[in-house]
Amino acid sequence: MTRTNAMPAVFPPLTAATLGLMFIGGFFGTVAFDFWGQILSPGLGFANLSPHGLAKSLLGALGLPNNDFAGYFMHFYLVGLIGYPVGWLFIFAPIWVRVTGAPGGWPLASAVYGFGLWIFAIGGITAIAGLPFFLGFTGITWVALVGHVLYGIVMVAAMQVMTRRRAVI
Repeated sequence: MTRTNAMPAVFPPLTAATLGLMFIGGFFGTVAFDFWGQILSPGLGFANLSPHGLAKSLLGALGLPNNDFAGYFMHFYLVGLIGYPVGWLFIFAPIWVRVTGAPGGWPLASAVYGFGLWIFAIGGITAIAGLPFFLGFTGITWVALVGHVLYGIVMVAAMQVMTRRRAVI
């Protein structure tokens, strides 16, 4: 498998195409995360995720406005469309390729990235927000694990599809 912009060995160029890749990949990842955590999981009898609630708690702990709009804005736009895609393209994927030498190993890399996002969000951000460590390892913790791994896989899969199509066009 050849290297694409979704699995860079070095930093990708900061162009409109890269920004589009981030936003669209992040959009699909966030939709998958929210569909799992707010529709499928509770429909199957598991916990219901409220990621905007965690965002609101963090904003409040930092002394910033923490209303519903701010929570949703932070979760969907700042984290889902910008933060996590930036982490993939400019931090995790280049390190993964450098360490493993496997630019085409995106399915495993994206799942590991999603696991790391879970550690970051549920293990780290919750602590900063004043919430229990890993939310007390309740049902929401495990639903969030699946959601973050799903986010990583779907985000990178969308990026892969877009970069392949761009190469054909």
